[in-house]
Order: sequence, then C-alpha cells, then structure tokens
Amino acid sequence: MTTAQGWLQVGLFCALLTALTPLLGAYMHKVFRGDAILASSAGRVERGFYRILRVDPGEEQDWKAYARSVLVVSLGSWLLLYLILRTQGIHPFNPAGFSSGPADLSFNTASSFVSNTNWQFYAGETTLSNFSQMAGLAVQNFVSAAVGIAVAIAVIRGFSNRSLSTLGCFWVDFTRALLYVLLPIAFALALLFVSQGVVQSLAPARAFTSLEGAEQAIALGPVASQEAIKLLGTNGGGFFNVNSAMPFENPSGLVNVVQMLAILAIPAGLTATFGRMVGNRRQGWMIYGAMFAFFAAAVAIVYAAEAHGSPAQHLAGIAGGNLEGKETRFGMPGTSLFAVVTTVASCGAVNAAMESLTGIGGAIPMANMMTGEVIFGGVGSGLYSMLMFVILAVFVAGLMVGRTPELLGKKIGAREVKLTMIGTLAAPLLALVATAAAIASGHGLRSIHNGGPQGFSETLYAYVSQANNNGSAFAGYTGFVQPNAPGNAGAFGLTFADLLGGGAMLAGRFLPLVAVLAIAGALAGRTAHPDGPGTLRTDTATFGALTIGTILLVALLTFVPALLLGPVVQGLTDRMFR
Repeated sequence: MTTAQGWLQVGLFCALLTALTPLLGAYMHKVFRGDAILASSAGRVERGFYRILRVDPGEEQDWKAYARSVLVVSLGSWLLLYLILRTQGIHPFNPAGFSSGPADLSFNTASSFVSNTNWQFYAGETTLSNFSQMAGLAVQNFVSAAVGIAVAIAVIRGFSNRSLSTLGCFWVDFTRALLYVLLPIAFALALLFVSQGVVQSLAPARAFTSLEGAEQAIALGPVASQEAIKLLGTNGGGFFNVNSAMPFENPSGLVNVVQMLAILAIPAGLTATFGRMVGNRRQGWMIYGAMFAFFAAAVAIVYAAEAHGSPAQHLAGIAGGNLEGKETRFGMPGTSLFAVVTTVASCGAVNAAMESLTGIGGAIPMANMMTGEVIFGGVGSGLYSMLMFVILAVFVAGLMVGRTPELLGKKIGAREVKLTMIGTLAAPLLALVATAAAIASGHGLRSIHNGGPQGFSETLYAYVSQANNNGSAFAGYTGFVQPNAPGNAGAFGLTFADLLGGGAMLAGRFLPLVAVLAIAGALAGRTAHPDGPGTLRTDTATFGALTIGTILLVALLTFVPALLLGPVVQGLTDRMFR
C-alpha cells in the first residue's frame, strides 16, 4: 500500500519543481533577450563561433530560413555521428577494443540521438568505445537539446512579435542555448554527480570476484559528464545498459531526486520563459498548470497501482506491492515518480524495468507519451507541442461560441489550424502504423519476446516511444538481429526494427518541428488586436481545463483501442503472459 512518507516524497518533488520553474524561466528569458549574464569570456566565445560560421547575429530569419538552418545542423550531426559509429575500430580511448556495429544499428543510433530520442538497441558499456560515447553521443545530447530550445524560442517569437515577420536567428539561439543554458548547468551537475559517486574515468573495465566466486568485470567510463546532459537535455541514453538503475549512474536517493529535477527543469522553466516573452506571465502559468495537472494525476495512479500490486501477485498470495524490476534503494515512490518523470518528458532514462510495472502502472507511462510528450515534454519540443494543442483549444472554443479564434490577440486562421493538425497527429499516426506493421510482419514478430497482451504492449510501447522521441522501452522488445539470421536476408543485412524505428524517430522529430515553425511564421508580424468584452481569456484555469480536455480528446482517444489490447487487458488478468 502507499505510505505517507511516499506521498511526502512526491509532494516535496512537486514543490521543488514549481519553485525552480520561474527562476530558470527568468534566466532563459534574459539569455535569449541578449542580456549580458555571464563573464565576458563567454561572450567572446559566442562571437568567435559566429565568425567561424560566417553568420551575422543581427540578421533575422523567416520561418523557412530558420527551418533550413535546423535541418542543416541536424543532417550534419547525423552524418558525423554515423561516421563515428562506423569507424569505431580506429578510435582512441577504446580500451576494450570494440569494433563498429552493423550499418542498420548505426543508422538507428544516429537517428535516435540526433532526434533527441536516445533509443538504444544496444548495451552501451559492451558496444561503444569511450570516444564514441564522448565525441558521438554526448555531443549530440547537447546539439539536439539546443536545437529543441532554439525552435521553442523561435515559436514564442512568432506569438510575441507585433511588427516583425521573422523569428530571430537560429545560429544565435542555438549558440546561446549551448553556452549559457546547457553547458554551465550540465557542468555543475557533473561535478555534483562525481562528488556523490558517479563514475568519471577513461580506465578499462575493472575485474573482480563476486561473492559467489565468479570472475566478472565492471565497465568504467566518462559517465558523470554524459549523465548530466543526458538528463538536462531530456536525452535519456545512458552509458550503461540498465541506465539510471546502475549505481555507477545513480548511486543514491539524493542523486535520484536531482536527476528527476534535471529532467523537468528546462521544459518546466520554458513555460515561464514563454509567459515573460509574450508579456503575460499568467499565460505561462496556465500552460504550466495544465502540464502539472497531467503529471500529478499520472504519479498518483502509477504509485497507487505499483503499491497495490498485480492480480497475479494477489492470486499467488504475495503482499507488499509490486517490487519486481525495482531498485530497493529508491523504493516504490522513487521508482514510480521516476517512471512518470521520464515519460512526461521526452527523456527515456529509467531507474527500474518499465516492463515489470503492473498493467495499469505500465499503461500510464505509455499514455504520457501518447499525449505527444506535451506534459512538460522534451527541452523545447514539449512547449511548442503544447502550444499546438493550445491553438486547437482556441479553435474549438471559437467554434462553440461562434467567434473567430484568437490567441494573444492574434487571429488563428485555417492555415494555422491545418498545420496544427499535421503537427499533433504526425506522431500518433507514425506510432500506430509502425506498430501495425511490426505486428503484421514476420520480421516484426521476431523482435517480440513475450506473448499475449504483454507482447503487444512491448511493440506498442516501442513505437510510441520512438515516434514521440522518448526513448524508454519495455525490455522484451529487441531490435538488433544478426544479418545472416534465417528470414532476415536482404541488402546489407538491414533489419526491420532498426530501420522502421529509425525512420519513425526522424519523422516524429522533424514533421512537428517544421509544422510548428510554419505556424510561428504565419503568426509573426500579424496584427494583435486588444482584448475586448468578448475576448476569450487564455490565461485562466478555465481555459487550462479546456486545453486538458483537448489533449485527452485528440491525443489519448487515438490510442484507446491499442491500450485496450495491451496494458489494460493485462491489468485485468491474473496471468503475466510471460
């Protein structure tokens, strides 16, 4: 059963997050407004970066130019990461002598980290060199996160600009996100993690003898530095296969709480940045309130479900809740809270086995992702995805009262609504189509480890996670299959799950991104009308409730049949189907 101590832990975390939101939001507002915040040395680095790129920081871009810059950086990042992964055999800092993985696995991994998904079809400590981890994955953790933040700032300008039809300069926003937001906070987090026992080393694996007398080896590596940006940038891809369940990545309860706060800090803070940039802080708090309402409900349900246990446990006479797959040092509240935090954000880091959650406990993280990762969501992507649902809510409200929909004084036209539908429905359609293809295909069935509703849940979770750029997984779903395995022949030995998942991650990242930039471009410079007696206020609790209802109708109802086939059925049965 749940305990008062457990609820106190949840409540304390929520209070810390709420208190941190306006502070970090105000800081980011100053950063992207161009205030001199850090030492002049950082300013010199910023100006030097512009000179290297031959970029004029004062040159504004319209939405098409801004989108082209995003796509150029992302394409260049993908090619560089793929090259690093394919040349691993000649890398320095490779004490284990790892060779390169197959082409299809490298394609999936490059697509995963460039899209800020960080889905891993491999075990990091037994597959990648320290050079690949540092120069490849960790760098993309910074780059993909900075791209998301830059796009969110550009979209906010589309709502706030009154005379300019431009969205700012991508290179300026990208650079400032790196230099003034991600790098300093990640550096401080890495130092804290090292002080608490997170490993930071380039030494080879350390051999030891277990209590049972078995000879084993524990991998070492640059964990703390990668851990910091993995969490802060809502990336989620860990150095170790078991991610934040590994003591070398997450050694204590204190670090566990800090890691959860790091995941949500920037997505939550951007709501306050939005309020300040549009000149209406209440608007930012409305968005935060809608996100927080979803988050609080999800935590309560998962914690209650895990504390209650599964029907199979009750039938077997096992009391004390569901402890399968959980780290006892974090306890049930810390595990349940982490499972929700990582799936309301576009993160994917885990401190327990998601597959071991109860049927209902596993359905909630899946449902969190099915909203389109708008419950805080990824750094940047969560805010701009939520703003598309705000536009839908305004449109629905306008239909109900017979008025032209307006948001922040700007009229919402047919073009913006069509683009919004593309942006909000892209990920759900990708997830459902990919799941259907995997279930209906013989190649897809090879990736499913379990039978019954659990096997279906594994597949659905995998493609919901990848299409929504989350990255967490039910452990039973596997992607890499040897190229010469029976039934897997084909050019270059490319495997079904790697290719399908990689394509879903790229499309799930860039289709909504381009759509929301087009919306911002249409709104930028549009005349803002002053509020009148009939104006629909969008900074109230009532409108927040309407936004929540819109998300439930558009996002979650799309997946209700799929949920009924998987986790809901499992939660109502007395067998685990494993």
